[in-house]
Amino acid sequence: MSKSTRREFMKTASAGVLAASMTAASYRRVKGANERIGIGVIGCGARAYRSHMPAIYEHSEETNVEITALCDPWRARREEAAMACKEEWFGHEPKTFVSYRDLLELDEVDAVLIASCDHQHTTHLEAAAKAGKDIYIEKPVGMDLDRLNAAYDAVKERDLVVQVGTQLRSMPSLTGVRKLVQDGALGKISRIEQCRNSSRPYWYGYVQDVEPDQVDWEEFLMDRPLRPFDPHQYTGWYGYRDFSDGPVPQQGSHFLDCAHYFTGATFPDTAVCLGDTYTWKDEYEFTCPDHVQAMWTYPEGFMFSYSQNFGNGAGSRLKVFGERGVIDIPSWGSPTISGEGVFDRGDAVVDEKQDVEPVERPEHVLDWLQCLRSRETPNASIDAGYENTVTCIMAVKAFDTGRRHIFDKERREIRPG
Repeated sequence: MSKSTRREFMKTASAGVLAASMTAASYRRVKGANERIGIGVIGCGARAYRSHMPAIYEHSEETNVEITALCDPWRARREEAAMACKEEWFGHEPKTFVSYRDLLELDEVDAVLIASCDHQHTTHLEAAAKAGKDIYIEKPVGMDLDRLNAAYDAVKERDLVVQVGTQLRSMPSLTGVRKLVQDGALGKISRIEQCRNSSRPYWYGYVQDVEPDQVDWEEFLMDRPLRPFDPHQYTGWYGYRDFSDGPVPQQGSHFLDCAHYFTGATFPDTAVCLGDTYTWKDEYEFTCPDHVQAMWTYPEGFMFSYSQNFGNGAGSRLKVFGERGVIDIPSWGSPTISGEGVFDRGDAVVDEKQDVEPVERPEHVLDWLQCLRSRETPNASIDAGYENTVTCIMAVKAFDTGRRHIFDKERREIRPG
């Protein structure tokens, strides 16, 4: 399908949605097809610069959007991203700021892409919501439940389009897995598991030296205790508990979200988690564990298991187990379904291993950009992001205390139980 044909299709489809189902508040927020949507980027690190910003540009013509502003505490990151916008992408240099506060004041920013550090997410999300901006926010949505609740409430009080960065929901292959599970192909699901192993923690790949006069250190720290500037903590923040809670809410959250996506589950009944730093003990003194094992039980009657070994890269796997067979998802490759492990071969879902048929979906950033026009709910809604983040925080609290934790949905509290 050509770009012009896709654009005509999008306009026709959007008009149908608007006429049939939109609220008056949603309708007032819709921009015409000829009105450009301005996007501000909060956090210009690797995730934004290497992935999200090129994706916005790739789809900018068909969705009529552009990046109009950027902010980041690190001057080099701001300047690099602004130059890319000017020379490689949009042909103009966006406004640049140290602080998100200045960016959110701009009328030419209609929506924001939040790709900041984990400890900053809820602050940026709540402020963007209160400023009335539509939002794409990286996962985890937050690290602290009280602040997560406040940011979530700020979004729900307004008519905003919010996409959370659990992009596996937009993969055709995994949407195909969801269809099989939802259709009952595996029968009763009993267990979903992922082992995601590597020979070294991912945070080592980000560490570099930075001069203190290049960074607004206090803007980075936000509510964290003030301390002398540390370039390793700044660039390798993924590995320090002040700024990230490590493997479960980072890499583990993706397939945990898939477990919710496949089954329709929302919140688990219980969470347990163990781990420590067993392999990578060195001068960086990272505080996130390099080995972790987390398990959750669900009221739907299945268990989800996540483990990560950063001492050896062998043994990674992703599997969905049911009474009629198993779905194997090898390293983001093509999923397969088989009757492996079934008690009675006559009940097996298939006689021989078969590929899972994909179900087409828009790419994750494109889905968000399209929803900015249509005002539909994106693939990874704020509700899905909230459920996923609560589930991760449950495991983190279990890790920190050595005790099983539960989530009280009525009070929105996590406690031992």
